[in-house]
Amino acid sequence: MSYWGKNVQLQIFGESHGPCVGATISGLPSGIWIDDSFIDKELYRRRPGNAEGQTKRIEKDEYTIVSGVYQGYTTGTPLTVTFKNKDTRSHDYKDMKVKLRPSHADYTQIIKSDGFADRRGGGHSSGRLTVGIVFAGALAKLWLREMGIHIESRLLQVGALTMKEPQWVKIADPILQVESKEEVTEITKYLLEIAKQKDSVGGVVTTRAIGMPPGVGETFFDCVEGRLASLLFAIPGVKGVEFGSGFNKVHQVGSVLNDSFIYENQSISTTSNHSGGIQGGITNGMPIQCQIAFKPTPTIGIEQKTVDISAMEATKLEGKGRHDVCYVTRALPVVEASMALGLLDLIGDANDE
Repeated sequence: MSYWGKNVQLQIFGESHGPCVGATISGLPSGIWIDDSFIDKELYRRRPGNAEGQTKRIEKDEYTIVSGVYQGYTTGTPLTVTFKNKDTRSHDYKDMKVKLRPSHADYTQIIKSDGFADRRGGGHSSGRLTVGIVFAGALAKLWLREMGIHIESRLLQVGALTMKEPQWVKIADPILQVESKEEVTEITKYLLEIAKQKDSVGGVVTTRAIGMPPGVGETFFDCVEGRLASLLFAIPGVKGVEFGSGFNKVHQVGSVLNDSFIYENQSISTTSNHSGGIQGGITNGMPIQCQIAFKPTPTIGIEQKTVDISAMEATKLEGKGRHDVCYVTRALPVVEASMALGLLDLIGDANDE
């Protein structure tokens, strides 16, 4: 089931080493200008090779729109986009055809497909398919921008490195999305060292949406957190999502974490935003903010214990191929795209009322 959405539906298709990957987006408003320059910038941020520790697989991510656009604007009908896979090296996965990669989706894909899954490069579970999510999210961002809603993100943690609390004023690097050049240098050195060790690390990203009006969402089962989290958890490698002041603030008392209301400039807001812009499952007009935790890349160059499924016996596997030491740096635009699609879908609920 590779589709998501209620009012704006996203379907992704393809495999990492198949002829192409892509997406079909249904429910987009008509009249969105296909701003190729903006879309290319978003795709470039996800593309490998822009920062240390990323896979050396080179895909230009040139896209072909095959439906849903006329004279440069969306028509409101399903939009389908494809991206050709050009830099595949399937021979790198020869051993992995019979040896299960630890913490990878190999075993679950085999069970789910009765052994028929294309697992080269991760197959349909590969991060390669997020290129379609970023494209769809770019369109959603363009439409949200017309409504005064903007989405941005920052890198909070890479492995053992923790960044300074973001001030949301500037960024020192458009790929890493950190706010000081010193942090850029520190991250680069750290990932080089992890690469020498043939290991990998995960990380944490924070993202926020500014300008979301109050009153969007429902209580309980169709809450804003639930809708957004269902998209964020679909990103490969995501293992945790928290909104506002989540796990790291549970030691605080209510008098510290409560967001006090104030009235100024003829509008109601809060003095703090520990709720992450959502209360009772509904937006309160403050920035929607959440943190997303990613696990380390499972395929590593260190020899690990596993099982040979052809012989059904214990064996060992040393990961080969081109893999990210830390894919979190490429996940930032995917997180933003997911947030944008989720908000556009939620706004569709409000428009139907």
